[in-house]
Amino acid sequence: MLTNPPFGTKGANQEPNRDDFTVKTSNKQLNFVQHVMSTLKPGGRAAMVLPDNCLFEDTAGEVCKILMEDCNLHTVLRLPRGTFTPYSQGVKANVIFFQKGLATKDTWIFDARSNVPGITKKDRPLVAEHFTEFEACYGPDANGRSPRKDLGETGRFRKFGLSEVQERGYKLDITWLKDYSLEDAEELPEPQELITALLA
Repeated sequence: MLTNPPFGTKGANQEPNRDDFTVKTSNKQLNFVQHVMSTLKPGGRAAMVLPDNCLFEDTAGEVCKILMEDCNLHTVLRLPRGTFTPYSQGVKANVIFFQKGLATKDTWIFDARSNVPGITKKDRPLVAEHFTEFEACYGPDANGRSPRKDLGETGRFRKFGLSEVQERGYKLDITWLKDYSLEDAEELPEPQELITALLA
């Protein structure tokens, strides 16, 4: 499954009435994660686009715990700022990759955001080359089982064991690179993007 929520409910801020959702939440994206988990067959794999809050908000840890018990959540890709410009300006997003049937032992995170100029529609559009390093790190095995190398605290690709994730309450908003681009006023998003992100 390749998918990008949202996942609709009858109204805003309502929890869906579904027996296959273990965690009750009004967060539509986290409900969609539960929907995909229940839909996948054993051995089935998924790649899902999720906003940052799905990696750290209150019920995110509960959903990720179940996900990591039922699936191998082997890779998280932190997308560059502005990836969905102009459709969802200012939204920071990720892609999570998982396979149903095996519990997670390690989760690899690739930071394609820190120290990368934000994406813009005209001057800096999103192109395939943005993901060349990620593809090399991910490896040829679609199930995330290719040999991988942790690039350390100065690299973009890191491995985090299950115990480290458990200590964080199963929250996956793990960062290690200092983002110098955020300190450069030239690299700040447009004011309208900042306002949109704050309102969201």
